[in-house]
Amino acid sequence: MEQWQQMVRDSVHTVDELVGKFGIDRTVAESLNEFFQVRINPYYLSLIRQPGDPIWLQCVPDIRELNDFDADDDPLNEDAMSPVPNITHRYPDRALFLTTSQCGIYCRFCTRKRKVGDQDKISMKGLEAAFKYLEQHTEIRDVILSGGDPLMLTDVMLEKILKRLRTISHIEIIRLGTKMPCVLPQRITPKLVEMLKKYHPIYVNTHFNHPWEITPESTKACEMLANAGCPVGNQMVLMKGVNDDPMVVRDLMQKLLKIRVRPYYIYMADQTKGTHHFRTSIAKGLEIIEKLRGWTSGLAVPHFVIDAPGGGGKIPLIPNYILHYDEDKIILRNYENKVFAYENQPEHGPKNGKPVQLEKRTAKEKTRKTILSTRKIVLPELSEIEMM
Repeated sequence: MEQWQQMVRDSVHTVDELVGKFGIDRTVAESLNEFFQVRINPYYLSLIRQPGDPIWLQCVPDIRELNDFDADDDPLNEDAMSPVPNITHRYPDRALFLTTSQCGIYCRFCTRKRKVGDQDKISMKGLEAAFKYLEQHTEIRDVILSGGDPLMLTDVMLEKILKRLRTISHIEIIRLGTKMPCVLPQRITPKLVEMLKKYHPIYVNTHFNHPWEITPESTKACEMLANAGCPVGNQMVLMKGVNDDPMVVRDLMQKLLKIRVRPYYIYMADQTKGTHHFRTSIAKGLEIIEKLRGWTSGLAVPHFVIDAPGGGGKIPLIPNYILHYDEDKIILRNYENKVFAYENQPEHGPKNGKPVQLEKRTAKEKTRKTILSTRKIVLPELSEIEMM
């Protein structure tokens, strides 16, 4: 048995352990474990610094989960978009392939808790139907292995899946959606990465939510993947008490870049049953993006998205940097709230074959009037507005 497998076996997973380690009332612990089972492996448990801290909140059951039973089990409508077992096909050219029900830890904010941990819900028996679906649908060029966590599979089983996918000529990209580099980095072994190298291009999407998760162990895991030619991206979930602070998120994004993990998405928390206490306002997410853009490298600025309820897919949100836009110009503010005007080019080229010229004084007067009526910000003198 490999080290990571033993660590999974040694996880906190019983009601007795919830009572003994975390002081949860036994009746509450029984209800919480029945609602969504517990698994906290020794490595991730060691990252907890004190009760209620950002690591604790992500993995230790909370009584507030039991007060949110009106929410949906499947807010993203994945099951309705599953044409065969183990496949969700939402977007035109890519599909989600659920390969296992198991995870290295069970995150309390999990959007797929209706399936995770239940081998009857994500079964190996569904793999053949999934392969056949992918073979028949030639529009699919990108497959995301998920679950559960595909790196809970043994190297042998994972390679069987990768090898089969590589026999399908129209599948160009394989992605591994895995939290293991963050929550159980011991899973990333030399043997694993040598195997992955045989099936490129393979991309890895991982899941760090807080700077404390960047440790020597997780750093080594991410660097091994990068050294093996696997680009690694990060998908953070915005959560109250975990990372709803712009400076915490900036610190996380900068630390991720240092270990060669590219910030990819910040998600609003899904409206999943048992997760209401994690959800922040949308304004908080926009504030965080505004405190990233311009204040740190563009490499450190992920897309902020809502995965639309009902299966609408990921919809990006950005702060409003456009103060006015018409056929002559666009008025913009930058990250420091300085205002700039950019002359617009007509869609079909210059009128009458001549360049469009704005009358400067009139344009500036119009600009100032537009800005004053659009947004309450400190406005520079007209002479300071750059006409680009």
